Amino acid sequence: MTPDRHTVALTVNGAPFKRTVEGRLLLSDFLRHDLEFTGTHVGCEHGVCGSCTVLVDGNPTRSCLMLAVQADGHAIETVEGLAPDAATLSPLQAAFRKHHALQCGYCTPGFLMTASALLRVTEHPSRLEIKEALSGNLCRCTGYSGIVDAVDEIANGKPNAV
Repeated sequence: MTPDRHTVALTVNGAPFKRTVEGRLLLSDFLRHDLEFTGTHVGCEHGVCGSCTVLVDGNPTRSCLMLAVQADGHAIETVEGLAPDAATLSPLQAAFRKHHALQCGYCTPGFLMTASALLRVTEHPSRLEIKEALSGNLCRCTGYSGIVDAVDEIANGKPNAV
């Protein structure tokens, strides 16, 4: 039996892609395996941890809960698209490094994409708004304070002592 196949045309980090995929292929697997955007991590595969968060038309989306065919015609942004090039960190990524907002790094792409979306729609979010926006992402290593400090510094220009 031949699986159901569909043509998907989308942009990822501004670049156009067109592929034929099985109807059951998850967006996370499509990004990682077909397009080689391996910064999108897959943790729980149930949409709970947030590691696989990407932006779909600017909105944070769990790529493990979305099929690749559902992304047809949409603009996807992954963590690879945050910085201008592979040798340079974006300001948000640099703040994560400065505030030790990562340890193992597995959850970091999801946090960065979620924070990116927040900062695009809320010019100067409060610490409470930052915590609420990030509350759907789980981290087993950092204790979250460094993550909130990093986002707060970028959002409000308030560097906290490290």
